[in-house]
Amino acid sequence: MKEDTIAAVSTAWGESGIAIIRLSGPDSSALADNLFKSRSTLAASPPRYMRYGHILDQTGEFIDEVLAVRFEGPHSYTGEDMAEIHCHGGTMAARKTLERLLELGARLAEPGEFTRRAFLNGRIDLAQAESVLGIIRARSDKALSSAARSLRGELSTSVRTLRDRLLALSAILEASFDFPEEDVPLPQLAEITPDLARLQSEAEGLFRRCRDGQILREGIRVAIVGCPNVGKSSLLNALLQESRAIVTAIPGTTRDIIEAVLTHRGVPIRLADTAGIRTPADLIEEAGIAQTLTAVKQSDIKLWVLDGSRPFGDEDRLVEEQLKGERFLVLVNKTDLPQALDLDRFRDHHPGIRCLPVSAKTGKGIEELKEEIVLSVSSGGIMEEACNATARQVEELRTASALLAEALQARSLDLAANCLRDSRLALERFLGISADTDLLDLIFSQFCLGK
Repeated sequence: MKEDTIAAVSTAWGESGIAIIRLSGPDSSALADNLFKSRSTLAASPPRYMRYGHILDQTGEFIDEVLAVRFEGPHSYTGEDMAEIHCHGGTMAARKTLERLLELGARLAEPGEFTRRAFLNGRIDLAQAESVLGIIRARSDKALSSAARSLRGELSTSVRTLRDRLLALSAILEASFDFPEEDVPLPQLAEITPDLARLQSEAEGLFRRCRDGQILREGIRVAIVGCPNVGKSSLLNALLQESRAIVTAIPGTTRDIIEAVLTHRGVPIRLADTAGIRTPADLIEEAGIAQTLTAVKQSDIKLWVLDGSRPFGDEDRLVEEQLKGERFLVLVNKTDLPQALDLDRFRDHHPGIRCLPVSAKTGKGIEELKEEIVLSVSSGGIMEEACNATARQVEELRTASALLAEALQARSLDLAANCLRDSRLALERFLGISADTDLLDLIFSQFCLGK
């Protein structure tokens, strides 16, 4: 742990009611007292006691009227001695206060360094640290609630309990292998199978909850695709209940990708209205179609929009070709008109693919479509038990669950023990027990300054 004292503005830059300058490290109060003037020094004040005073520059000139407070480690955000100066919002007062602290010997904090110190000091584990970013970036009530549960340690407790049970079972197997002279009885595969099955089921459950939490955190990326004039832009407007995209009868109106976000059941749905897929008429349309194909690859699910009032055509086949191997729903639009589309074709060519009748004009099927989007990528749609999680955390849980499933299929105790060990290591990486410096650098670089 570094012994230096760091400082940063923890609130967003710009005009606001209050700006907060935060310090953490052994000299936090002493540095603050060099420019904070009050009836009593901050260092002599009780911890968590807000004091009124003024900030003065090196010449004694008045900068701002402020409140200041100090915290004693380990009862602080970082687990170290800390101080905060609450000045008026805006650029100049906060900037001059921070500059003066840096002149006096504080170091400008790196992105996420306050939270990183909290982790390194053992106040929170890595999963809790990452949930801080989840709270900051929450875009819905459910996402915020999920992140708050993770910050309180709900997810960490579940993962740590599973890890401890894995460790206990691994210890029995390893003792049998490493100390045969002690006559430690070697269990049979059949004896540990029920334990393995329970552990794998719990790991799979945690994985699903965290995958749902990742959806709450980042949203579902949805690409609206189809050939020109099938009603993609009208569908976007119907989903948003506003005129977000220009709608005309001229094919190829949409050239750039139009993006918008709506929330359904607390889940952000990130919509991308794309250019119609066909043989391009000019370079601009060609560039738009290239963007469409990129959006298709990057999205979690595709909404393939078809015009139900006309037969399946050559341009529809071009779209179908681009969707090979992709996850998509078929939307039969314009159901308010006489229908000419042969739906039996889709049942033959795409068994199991949902075909939803909708009308962007009348709103028919729009609410059902929102529900289907959420259900298609989540474990249940409502996500009441979702745990806020990052892609890294989801992948570690996926790995742990897959290794336990492999252990269940193992034909020898050696192989089962190896799978158990590797599964436990995945859970330890999740919690930060075995996190290396590169991983910590990657995680905390995503935080803003002052957090």
